[in-house]
Amino acid sequence: MNNIAWAVSAVVLVGSLTACHPRNEPVEGATTEQKPAVVADAIPLIQSKSVAMQLPKAQACDAEGCTQYTIQTVETNVDWINQYFTDRIKKADPIAFSTEPNQKIDLSDKTDAGLSQSTTSVRYISQWGHIATFAIESYTYAAHAAHGMSHVEYVNFDLKAKKRLALQDVLVKGADAKVISALFDANYMWLDSHDIERSKLQLSDNFYYGANGIVFAYPLYELASYAEGMPELKLPYFMAKGLFKPEYLPSLPNYETK
Repeated sequence: MNNIAWAVSAVVLVGSLTACHPRNEPVEGATTEQKPAVVADAIPLIQSKSVAMQLPKAQACDAEGCTQYTIQTVETNVDWINQYFTDRIKKADPIAFSTEPNQKIDLSDKTDAGLSQSTTSVRYISQWGHIATFAIESYTYAAHAAHGMSHVEYVNFDLKAKKRLALQDVLVKGADAKVISALFDANYMWLDSHDIERSKLQLSDNFYYGANGIVFAYPLYELASYAEGMPELKLPYFMAKGLFKPEYLPSLPNYETK
């Protein structure tokens, strides 16, 4: 075999041996640095659907009367969120989940006991980064009342810390007064039309992240009449900068001013 033929054969042999070891697979004897790194827990992308909770009986009765309960929660791909809402609902309405027989009601002094109603549902609102927002919507009607009472409680979760966020968790320490002042300025026209002065406005701990700002929701009757429902005051994100911790604010564009 001449020198040229021998060189070509050597190249082919080396190429064949190299091809026997796929580049993406760890080679025996490789160091720790050469092996694929362990990926930390990723932030889940929330998937959610509404599901009805099974109740022991159609109506629950105590000494005060009977109430018909309708309860729905959410089923997500995050177990600790599912458990949070299950625990909250069962704690709020234990009688609805009681397996004890209904109490007998004495109707001797009542012409018509009537049937009260209680509806609770949980729904998924939104997610940005590691913050996920849900809402607990409730409606109660006491038999023979003029009208029912509705309420929406917003629940914000930190998916990294695996906990519910309270308002004080997201505010910069000592920023409460500045937030109230900024919230008043941002909603001055509506507040003025309802005769609410700056000194009278309080922060609500019921809040959620909207498309353009942080929205504070207030209970029925607190800022307006029953007919107006639950009032909401929005603090634009650009006004919240410096008042909320950076990790609890969406990333905002930087606009250069001349």
